[in-house]
Amino acid sequence: MPLQVQGEILSVKRVGAYQAMTVVAPGIPELTRPGHFLAVQVGGPESSMLLRRAFAIYDVKDRGVYGGTVEFVFAVHGKGTAWLSQRRPQDKLDVVGPLGKPFRLPKNPVNVTLVGGGYGSAPLLPLATALRERGCRVDIVLGAGTADRLFGFMEAKRMADSLAVTTDDGSIGLHGRVSDVLPAVLDKSRADVVYACGPMAMLRAVTDQAAERGIPCQVAVEESMACGIGVCMTCVLPVVGDDGLTRMVRSCVEGPVFLGDRVRWDDVGTVPLDTVGAITAPGAHR
Repeated sequence: MPLQVQGEILSVKRVGAYQAMTVVAPGIPELTRPGHFLAVQVGGPESSMLLRRAFAIYDVKDRGVYGGTVEFVFAVHGKGTAWLSQRRPQDKLDVVGPLGKPFRLPKNPVNVTLVGGGYGSAPLLPLATALRERGCRVDIVLGAGTADRLFGFMEAKRMADSLAVTTDDGSIGLHGRVSDVLPAVLDKSRADVVYACGPMAMLRAVTDQAAERGIPCQVAVEESMACGIGVCMTCVLPVVGDDGLTRMVRSCVEGPVFLGDRVRWDDVGTVPLDTVGAITAPGAHR
């Protein structure tokens, strides 16, 4: 079960175009697995910003001088993250976590390829550590729009058997996108499993390339989440179940990690007519 903690900010540091925040949150680190996320209250007690913001967990420490800590990475996109970027050490921060379903790990040593876009690579780095501890070969592909939006380069370089980097403007690594280099990485490494986190368009491309080779692919989707506990239904997307039927599932509860080939990428943002429980308009054809 997730915990709600009135944490204390331990540190805030700039990492390229992003900020990394470490919060003392006793109890949460011990429960966290790669792929889990936090729901963070923003705006303070007198704010009109009622909805929490969801952030993938980047790092945890079970114990320390100040107690267990959890770290997450974010970019300033709106009022909530702007408020968060102005917090300082010793400020209080209300967090709930760990939330969601984490990545599933292989039982035996296999060859894995991790694909991260922007700060979507944050949850993949602890995943890489967990996979290495299981004896897996780990190849990593990182991509971003520009060099300052690439996250975890040095850490990935240190832990990966191979690292490929792309940027849209060519400011670091190869000029292009992760989908340009991924096929060669999958073939060379003889990947057995692919894990990915980043923009939805990237996740779709990664899923397609893995499927072409018959490789299972787990993706951590970046749907907007508000409550984080499955109540508000803002983060639903169409996913095919084991029975072959499509259902609108909640990214924050049933995800954020899904099997890539189960997500109906063409229909994200809509309710397909063949979805279980969908209301069909008069005259519409299924």
